[in-house]
Parts: sequence; structure tokens; C-alpha cells
Amino acid sequence: MVSTIRCKVIVTALFISALLTVTTQAQGIKVTLLGTGCPPAVMNRFGPSTLVEAGGQKFIFDAGRGALQRLNQIKVRWQNVDGVFLTHLHSDHVVGFPDLWLTGWIAGAPGRDRPLSVWGPRGTERMMSLLEQAFEYDIRIRLYDDRAPPDGVVLLAEDITEGVVYENSGVKITAFEVDHAPVKPAFGYRIDFSGHSVVVSGDTRISENLIRHAQNVDLLIHNVVSPETFQRLGVPAERTANILPLHTTPEQAGQVFTRTNPKLAVYSHIVLPNATEQDVIPPTRKTYSGPLELGEDLMVIEVGEKVEVRRPAKP
Repeated sequence: MVSTIRCKVIVTALFISALLTVTTQAQGIKVTLLGTGCPPAVMNRFGPSTLVEAGGQKFIFDAGRGALQRLNQIKVRWQNVDGVFLTHLHSDHVVGFPDLWLTGWIAGAPGRDRPLSVWGPRGTERMMSLLEQAFEYDIRIRLYDDRAPPDGVVLLAEDITEGVVYENSGVKITAFEVDHAPVKPAFGYRIDFSGHSVVVSGDTRISENLIRHAQNVDLLIHNVVSPETFQRLGVPAERTANILPLHTTPEQAGQVFTRTNPKLAVYSHIVLPNATEQDVIPPTRKTYSGPLELGEDLMVIEVGEKVEVRRPAKP
């Protein structure tokens, strides 16, 4: 009898523990780095793209090369993505969008059957409209021949300005301008849910506006540029001089992290993608001593009571 009671107590305790774990996860934010690279077409770092899951919703921030392949790798259906936020319209941040949109519509079991909301800076609505024109023939054939769901190809695009751009079921997404001149406007985004917060910097040099919006966040995902990577590849000095000032060096990023005090800082959109940990971490440590990770494709960061990192398994 005592043994039976003990077993019931243990089972009940395990159930409560599992329930608390699920509840904690449901109240947190899950971030997956789909792509951590930049324009060069390399296999280890796909184009910039980040999946954020919170409050039962899924959002993609930027849609660089290979975003759909990465979604497939982690078994997230395009059907289940609730919207796409673009930081700016540089090609490396949007070149994967037509693939996400169209292949995700016609492929899968089933393909997408609901409209997609897309938010981005001035020019986003026009870009989406022109994409619909560019792929008009394919869309028409898929509707007629493949009987693809008509709603699944609909784009609900919106040009946004700084401020709260999305709020639903406890999830709040705020856009704020960053300094990626001559690209104007360029945005970073802050995601808030259940007392937790994530900031995605987009492309920027040191930005006082980002520093204001990222104070004491749980997770700050920030771009970085490593001068040494250009030297190793023999990039002409004049080309290097054009690119470096548009982004943030490790030493500069360290200053940003020190001033914002995130629970965890993670580098993504790594310029150039051949950058190693030695290229970016030690220089950052000159100006920042807090928690820091060099992002990699398919890295998962769970933001809850703790901020926990899971690196992808090595092949």
C-alpha cells in the first residue's frame, strides 16, 4: 500500500514537473538563427534570417538565401509562419523571400493556405507588388493546374515607421530605426512577451537608438563586421573601406553590449562569413565582459527565466 502511494506521488510529481516545464517554455521566447551570413554564397552561413516563436506565434525577421531550407531542417512549416519582418531591403536580406513565399505555398502537406503579412521599411509594399507581377505567370499556372489554395499566395504588405507594429496575444513587436546609412530607413526590432525581450539589430553601425531600445533585454542579436576577414580574402582596400563603416566592429559592438547590459549577446549577420571566434570574441572582450556567443546557423536560444543556448549537432 505504501509502495503504491509512493509510486502515485512520484508519478504526480513528474507530471507537475513536466507541466511546469511546458508552461515555462510557453511563456518564453524561442529564437532560431536560420542564417547568420551575408552576401557571399557559402554553405556554413546562409543569408540573414531569424525565426522567433512566442505566444504560439511564429515570425521571421529577414529572409536571406536558404531561409526555407533552414525552416525545413527544423521541421517548421511555412504554413505556420504568421508574418515576416524586414529590417531593410538590401538583397541579402530579401533574396530568399520569393522561395519562402512561392515554394512554401505550393509544396508541403499541405502548402500554405492563408495570406501572409509582411512588414518592412518604405518600399516594402512596392517590392511585394512587383514580386506578384514578376511571378504572375507562375501564380496563374499554379492556381489553374496545381489547384494551389488561392489565399496562400496573398501578400498583405505594409510599409512601417518606428513604433509598435504588431501586438497580439501578449506578443508586442516594436520597430526602431538604426543607422545603416545610406540605407534609410533601416530597422531593428524588439520582441516582448510575458516579461521577456529580444532585440534583433538588423544592419547598423553604433546606434544610439538601438541602445535606447535594447536596455537590459534578455537577448540582443547584433550584426558584426571583422576587418581581418577582408584582409585574409584579399578584398581590395577601397571595397573594404566602403563596407566596414556600414556595420559594427567587435570593439564597437562590445561598447553597445556594455551600455545595454543584455542577459546574452549573440552575433549574427557575420561579415564576412569566414570569420572565426578568434576574429570577433577577443576584440569584443576589450570593451565587454558579459555573456557572449558567436552565432551559427540553426543555433537555438531559449529565453525564459534563464537564457539557454543550444548549438546544432555537428554532422
